[in-house]
Amino acid sequence: MTAKKIVVKDYDDIPGTYVFDADRSRQGYHLNMFCMSLMKAENRKAFKADEAKYLDQFPLTPDQREAILKRRYNRMLELGGNIYFTAKLGATDGHPFQHLAALMTGSTQQDYADLMLRGGRPVDGNRSRSGQFEKSKTPGKASKPKAASKGKKRRG
Repeated sequence: MTAKKIVVKDYDDIPGTYVFDADRSRQGYHLNMFCMSLMKAENRKAFKADEAKYLDQFPLTPDQREAILKRRYNRMLELGGNIYFTAKLGATDGHPFQHLAALMTGSTQQDYADLMLRGGRPVDGNRSRSGQFEKSKTPGKASKPKAASKGKKRRG
């Protein structure tokens, strides 16, 4: 069996963000199908009756299964979960999306709501994991972001 080659993309440098791209879509297919199954009342009832048994019908990885059972939403996203699908799990537990967002940001629901009403988090310090997009410490000098595309410039 050949090991799967991991391709690092520019947007993997965004802190606190898991971009749902084609690779994550493939990785999280069964996790997302589980979440989508919760759209039906009878499936929600069966899941709530015995969560571990219900998950047996989906070929999840051990990490995906653990993330679901422990309600680790950020981990679900990292493992290929789509935010819109994983929100169905939260709804099954009776939680509004604002509650899930608060959990995912490590805050209370009220603190998260207050943060959003103030305009969200400041971008300083949240531009990249590597620091390549952070402002320079030299006054008046800011580092320039790396170009997203290496294509030809358009003539105008």
